Amino acid sequence: MEKFRGLGVALVTPFQENGNIDMAGLQRLVEHNINNGTDYLVVQGTTGESATLTKEEKKAVLNFIIEINNGKKPIVLGVGGNNTAEVVHQLQTLDLKGVDGILSVSPYYNKPSQEGIFQHYKAVSKATNLPIILYNVPGRTMSNVTADTTLRIARACPNIIAVKEASGNLEQIMNIIINKPKGFLVLSGDDALTLPHIAIGGDGVISVVGNAFPKRFSQMVHNGLEGNLVEARKDHYELLEMIQTLFADGNPGGIKKVLSVLGICMENLRLPLVPVNKTVGDKLEALTKMLE
Repeated sequence: MEKFRGLGVALVTPFQENGNIDMAGLQRLVEHNINNGTDYLVVQGTTGESATLTKEEKKAVLNFIIEINNGKKPIVLGVGGNNTAEVVHQLQTLDLKGVDGILSVSPYYNKPSQEGIFQHYKAVSKATNLPIILYNVPGRTMSNVTADTTLRIARACPNIIAVKEASGNLEQIMNIIINKPKGFLVLSGDDALTLPHIAIGGDGVISVVGNAFPKRFSQMVHNGLEGNLVEARKDHYELLEMIQTLFADGNPGGIKKVLSVLGICMENLRLPLVPVNKTVGDKLEALTKMLE
């Protein structure tokens, strides 16, 4: 479980202008994170536009990242959905060699009850022996996983070892932290709330901004975890405007714009997502040059 403390980065999937996956850009991105303080890599989450990748592309991307990583950092793979049977099937049939953990989003669109969410994760936990990170992101799923349900899952499913909390509700997060089983990790799903999250007892973050600025964000996270809040606060406020602007016109459009300015990959996305508008893009470019 300790391998998932600190900074996890939800990697983007770079695309060429023709829509194909940009493997050279992906290699630059992975190496940029490996060499600059990222603690573990998260593959095919929302930021990776996993919903638009084919099964073959998902396999190719995962295998390529495993090869480039070469065991240097733990790898977490996103495997989730709103069809419990299909999520279970994927976990039972995918080749997960080289994968250290699973990130599984709470079912979206269906709007299950809290009992339905519990039963979903109970089934998912039985489908694999790998550690699982529960992902609560009600802004996308339209269904909040309450603190009570998260705690119930943590107690009933030993291999569900963490929650990525993106509810934005610090009171809910505090209720999880104060009542969680020993060793259960509580990770921030909001870059802007990472330092407050750590200050109340959280264990780190799965980040978007870390794609571009892993060294500085990792420094903030680890200073926070070590109790060096004065130093952590400095990096937090230096990055805050960038983080806020990243999401002003959608994710991962914002972070891909920044990565293009840094020369890591192009800002191409797959429909229905499109690049950020010019106003946001210009501001992100200016902020990136200030932070370089």
